[in-house]
Amino acid sequence: MPTPAVHVGPQENPQLVEAVERGGGKVVALADAEALVVAGGHGDLPELHEGIRWVQLPSAGIESWVSSGVLDEQRTWTSATGAYSHAVAEGAVALLLAGVRGIGRAARLQTWDNATLDGVQGTLRGSTIAIVGAGGIGKAMIPAFLGLGARVLAVTRRGLPVEGAYETWAADRVAEVFEVADHVVLAAPATSQTQALVGADELAALGSDGWLVNIARGSLVDTDALVAALADGTIAGAALDVTDPEPLPDGHPLWTEPRCIITPHSTNPAVLRVAALADRVEENVRRFAAGEELLGLVDLSAGY
Repeated sequence: MPTPAVHVGPQENPQLVEAVERGGGKVVALADAEALVVAGGHGDLPELHEGIRWVQLPSAGIESWVSSGVLDEQRTWTSATGAYSHAVAEGAVALLLAGVRGIGRAARLQTWDNATLDGVQGTLRGSTIAIVGAGGIGKAMIPAFLGLGARVLAVTRRGLPVEGAYETWAADRVAEVFEVADHVVLAAPATSQTQALVGADELAALGSDGWLVNIARGSLVDTDALVAALADGTIAGAALDVTDPEPLPDGHPLWTEPRCIITPHSTNPAVLRVAALADRVEENVRRFAAGEELLGLVDLSAGY
């Protein structure tokens, strides 16, 4: 089996270097490389010579590279999609539980007043949770939700069956899920098709008992519509790991909205993210050397 020549950059990252070597590759200068493992950066890449045949991007969401125009048809591109699934899925489940059980509201209390929580605490047992974008992260949530006694409606691009979901709908039916689901979790990629996917109409359909969780990208939600829906009680609440704009500015009304829980894009913390990316790099270097299909292949036509 040949030893692939791989460059790691533009930032130094000893863990990714070790991962390349564990996968059977040799770390070389960019000029001598046939593959690039991107360490750091959001959309920027060094100039790639014609000998670079494969590029491993460090994130699951690749909209910054898509918008910068650096992706081309001349080489193979892979993202980290699926590598962070369990960490982000765990964060999504925690956010929804915190909302439905009133933990977010309770955490803001500064005096012992459990009456404040009357009417804002519920349960996931018996509820229907729609996962919009049931890819790697979405699929990783399903066992946890089933274990809590909920049922899952999955939404995917093509509507192919998803294990554990009682039904799977294609993306062209996404507007309907807000009418049938008790709660909605957004885990879809950021593309032109998902821009402002959730607006005033969808929030109104979700209703006053429903929670919206977004662990995908802030652009999937019309922020002004969300602020209005939270202020007037159109929905029970929103739990957001991502926002639009991001970072969310100091003084933004979402910070003080009692129906909103915010975590600063932290469901995939660095302590877990680097190790998961290293595992993905190791496996993909091994596959590259063996001529096998790589994990996380980017579909340029779809934008993810």
